[in-house]
This record gives sequence, C-alpha cells and structure tokens, in this order.
Amino acid sequence: MKKQALFPIIIVSTVASTVLAEEAIQGDIQPIEELTTWATQVKASSVNLKGDAIAIKQADHISDLLRTIPGIDVGGAHSLNQRITIRSMDDKDLRITIDGANQNTYMYHHMGNLQIHADILESVDIEIGTNSVVNGGLGGAVRFETKSARQLLQDNDQFGARLQTSYGDNYGNSYAFTGFGQLTDTLDVLAYYNTISRDNYEVGGGKIKDAAGTKIPGTDGEVKGLEGDVKDALIKFGWDLSETQRFELGYESYEDEGDYSYRPDMGLATDLAITNSLNIPLLWPTEFSRDTLTLNYDLLWSEHSSLKVALFTTKSELERDERAWGSNPAFADSAGIITGEATNSGINVLGETTLDRHTLTYGLERIRYETDYDANYANGTEDKSSEEATNLGIFIQDRFQITDKFALIPGLRYDSYDLDSVVTDDTFRETTFALAGEYALTDNLVFKVSTTQLFKGPEIGEVFVGAGLFDTTNPGIDAETGTNNEVSIAYEDAVLGADNFSAGITYFKTNIDDYIYDYATPPPSVSESAWKDNIGDMEIDGFEAYIGYEIGHLTTLLTFSKAESELDAFSDYAGLDGARLDRQQGDTLSLNIDYDIPIWNLALHWDVLMVDDVDIGLDLDGATLNNAKDDFTVHNISARWTPKNLSGFALTVGVDNLFDEFYASQSSRTGVSFHPRFGELYLQDYEPGRNAKLTVSYTF
Repeated sequence: MKKQALFPIIIVSTVASTVLAEEAIQGDIQPIEELTTWATQVKASSVNLKGDAIAIKQADHISDLLRTIPGIDVGGAHSLNQRITIRSMDDKDLRITIDGANQNTYMYHHMGNLQIHADILESVDIEIGTNSVVNGGLGGAVRFETKSARQLLQDNDQFGARLQTSYGDNYGNSYAFTGFGQLTDTLDVLAYYNTISRDNYEVGGGKIKDAAGTKIPGTDGEVKGLEGDVKDALIKFGWDLSETQRFELGYESYEDEGDYSYRPDMGLATDLAITNSLNIPLLWPTEFSRDTLTLNYDLLWSEHSSLKVALFTTKSELERDERAWGSNPAFADSAGIITGEATNSGINVLGETTLDRHTLTYGLERIRYETDYDANYANGTEDKSSEEATNLGIFIQDRFQITDKFALIPGLRYDSYDLDSVVTDDTFRETTFALAGEYALTDNLVFKVSTTQLFKGPEIGEVFVGAGLFDTTNPGIDAETGTNNEVSIAYEDAVLGADNFSAGITYFKTNIDDYIYDYATPPPSVSESAWKDNIGDMEIDGFEAYIGYEIGHLTTLLTFSKAESELDAFSDYAGLDGARLDRQQGDTLSLNIDYDIPIWNLALHWDVLMVDDVDIGLDLDGATLNNAKDDFTVHNISARWTPKNLSGFALTVGVDNLFDEFYASQSSRTGVSFHPRFGELYLQDYEPGRNAKLTVSYTF
C-alpha cells in the first residue's frame, strides 16, 4: 500500500475562521458578539452566519442552516435520513458532536446522526476539511451546541420563557416550549420541549417522474412514508462554581416514530418497486430514539489558560416492526421485530495556554463505540450480533507568532484505535503531524498554507443491517491515511463603499491512501459477497470561495464551491480506477440577501441555491445504469416582524422552494440502478416542493 509523504505539494484550503479569529485576538476586528436574540449562529472555516440571518429561515431541517456554507451539503429529505457532506465526503468520514458528545454515523446506511431540531441550537461550528491535529477523521468536524439559560437571560431577569408554533402547508406543524431561569446566584436551568407532526409532502411540480421525465405509475405527486411524530426534550443545569469555573449537566431525549417506508433513502419509486415485486406493505412501523447525557466543565485557570472537559454517553436505538413480511409466505421466515442499538461514551478534553508568543492547544479524547443487533423472528429464531471499538487520541498544537505578521503552527497527534468487529480484530496506531503558516500581508489581508496528515481506522459495521453479522472477515485490511493540503487567502475591510466587505478563497487537495470500500468485490478465495477492503488511493480537490458585502441595512453573501474526486485503484480493483465518490455534487453557487427596515421592525430575506449537473461516470456505490445528477435551482424567501410595542413577539412568514422545483439533493441517493429481482430502480430521494411557512413566537 502506498504511503503519502508528510509535506507534499501544499494546496488550497479554507481560511476565514482561523484567520479572522486570530485577527480578532490581535484587535484588528471585533470578535463575534454574544447573541441577545433567539437564534442560531453558524460558524465555519469559510464564513460566519449571524443568528438573525438564520432565525428568519425558519429552519425545519439542519440543511436549512448549513447549505449556504461553501463546501457543505446536507442530503436526505426524511427526518431519519439526513447526512452532512463536506467536500463530497459523507458523515462516516466526519467528526460530529452535540454538546461535546460524539454522534453515531453507522446506524442504518448512515442514518441517525443528525437527529436534532435546529430550534434548540445555539451555535454550529464547522471545520471544512481536517486542517489541524485538534480533530481526527478525514473530512472535517461539525460541533453542535445547544442553548443554555445563562445565554438567554438578559439584564437582571431571573426567569424567562418562550412559546413557538410553526406551520408549513407542505410539511406539517410544530410546537415548542422553553423555560429558563436563574434558580440561585450560581445555579441556572433550561427546559425545552418540541413536538413535530410531520406530513407526507408533495414534490415540486406535483408529479413524481422518472429519469425520462415521465410520471411514475401509482404516484400522485405525494411522497408516502414520511408521516410521523418527533418529540425532543432537553433539560440543562448550569452551576457557576466560581467566576472561573462552570459545570453544565444536560440530558436530551429525542424520539421519532411513524409508519415509514422500507428504504426512505432510496425514494418512493424504489419503495413502490420493492413493494409491488415482493407483495409486501409499503409502510413499516418504525421508532428511532436517542438519549444523550453530557457533563461539561469549563475552567479559566489563569489569565492565559483555559480548559474544557466533556463527559458524555449517547445511546441511539432504531426499531422496526417487520412482521408484515409474513403477508408473503415466501418471506415468512423474515417476519419479526428488528432492533439496532449503538452507544458512544467517552471524554473530550481541550486546553489552551498562551505563553509570550506561543499559544498552545492541547487535549485528548477517548471514545468507546458499542453496537448491538437483535432480530427476533415470529418463527421463534433469533439473529444477534455485537461489535465494539475504542479510540484514544492525544494532541498538541503550537501557534508560534514569530513576528507581528507571520505565525507558524505545528501540531502532533497520536491515535490508538482498537477494533473488535467481524471484519477484523486489531489495533491500529498512528502518529500524525500538521504544519501551517499564516502571513498577514496587511492588517486586512491574510494568507495561509497548511498540510495535515490523516488517519482513520476501519469502521464497525452498520448496526441495523446486522452489526457486522453478514460481513466477511478481512484481517489484512489497513487503516486509511493520507494528507489534506490547503492554501487560502482572506480579506476583510470597509472598502468599495461598504460598512464591511469580506472575501476569501481556499484551494484544497485531500489524498486518502488505502481507501476503504464497504462493497468491494471479494477475491476468488472468498465466497461471501459482503467484503470490505482497501481498494486504492482517493484524491479530492477543489476550492471554496465567498464574497460578503454589508452596507447600511443590506447584507449579502455570495459563495461558490467545487470538489472533484478520483480513485487511483490498486491492481486487484482495476475496474474501479477513476471512480468518484458517490456523494460528489456539481459546482454549487449560493446567494443570500438580507435587508432590514427598522422603521417597520421588519427583516427581509432571499436566498438562491444553484447546483450544476454531474455527468455519467464511474462512481462508488452509486446507481448502476445512470448515475448522472440533474442540476437544480431553488429559491427561498421570508420576512420577520418584531414589533416594538410587543416586546418578545416575532412573526415569520416565508416560502421555501418558491418556484416549485422538482429536485433531489445530490448528496442523497440519485440515478437509475438495476436490481436482478426488481429490475430498474429510480433512486430519487425527492426534496419537498413549494412550502409556505408561518412561525409565531413569544419570549418573555
């Protein structure tokens, strides 16, 4: 297997957050102010989105928060099927946390890691690409932080509350209640409850069509298998032990229940084909639950040193009643109750110390993954399986400010990954390095180059398809390694008549050696079909760019991203040479425009997302007959009214997909495939058509 040199050609990357954060420290720009309104702040390594700009979008899904960020997409229209994609890499290659708790990425075809409603989020911090030793993984990190009472209480208020109701004519409705208060001088509490009644929605144009544009028989424009109920409850206690120490204890319970289709990630057309061919029901009673317990500790132990510690356990469970298989005698042995369970537990520690010209960032993480699969069949038989893995990571990074304009940032990380799975029982160890340089060409213009070594051990098997029960042992499988190289430049100043003008571009090249493919063709000596193996070296390159312009009450943001992938296959897998990642999407352009009218207490918003098509090509795990992806353009508009004479009241109206576009996210399943039993399958995870939305909230 090939190994990548430590410092190959340094190529493009993203800038903004690291660069601008450092500028804020140096006093060149102001750091982001604390929010005083009910909103979510989205911060990425390219752009920052202020809370008010997010609140006006009436985010039903995480995709409403993140699709504006260049290099990021969220695929999956179903509540159980949303997955984040960064630079064509999906969630299995990312580090995703909620309040410091690592989330599962291996429930069922990567379902189950984004089950949180946008309403309760205080912030979303995204690292586009792995460009330091602080985060492991291959493609980057996404950190969700929920709200707390201390952040919401204003002035000398002791207690507060918020009521909200939302309605979408092509989505459903939701009701949320939040109470928060200062119980004592040092103790605060927040309680949150949100319930969502979700309806089946209609696709754009009102017709479900195949790849040729012909209406699919047996459909009426409505996507079946989406109707269900979501309940999300959070309670969080905060204790200020002193002015420099704070504890936060949080517990969240998330439940999603409904009669859902058998494969919600493959679209209604495929579900109908399976149902009609096998003579089984279209819908299956399904329950998903996630329980997360976190204990966070923040310590400011000197003027120049801080420490954050997060202890956590997250338990996810997916259960489906599959007794309806018994309606077809040929599949009676498959009838039963199927349960998959995944538990993550561990600790994350992050510290920072400033010593003269050195800023040290250091920490560790230890995460234990445990999975269980249990199939209890009506005929009295049972299938059971379990797997486990433990990862230990230790890292240190030094930002050395050599001169006022130039900083050098070396980093060192050690990972030990112990895996006990069907595929292999082994321990993978790796020491990785990172090096970055930042140069301030002027007070407003910053240039950065970086290279970061990558490491990721083989995953445990997807839980709901057997937790490895049907995998094949491959003791020779290697961990994935490689490098992420970036070059970026960012500029921010009050020029061109603007109150603030910002622009940036990042070029990147990510090399993943010994890329692991879950559906590789086994060698002749292996009779089983489920085979995970290293198939070659994957290269992903492209760039992200943004331009922001603020003048008076007008704020605009234009972003563009491009990412292409290509596999350099090993000789045993020569037929896959040149293959791209299945989640690769076309060139993406987004434009956001926000305009405030203070005299009317009114905020207006318009955004448009334009995604170019993707031609037919060889890809991994994509559609087999036609894997081309259609281009699409989606417009969203909204307005938010907050009258002065009714403090705390907000009325938000809007229309998503204004022109009723028929489309699917290119990070979802798309294309036409062939199955030996079902024939042609149209894999289209349709997004909703036009959806008029109304949200009323009152905070007091």
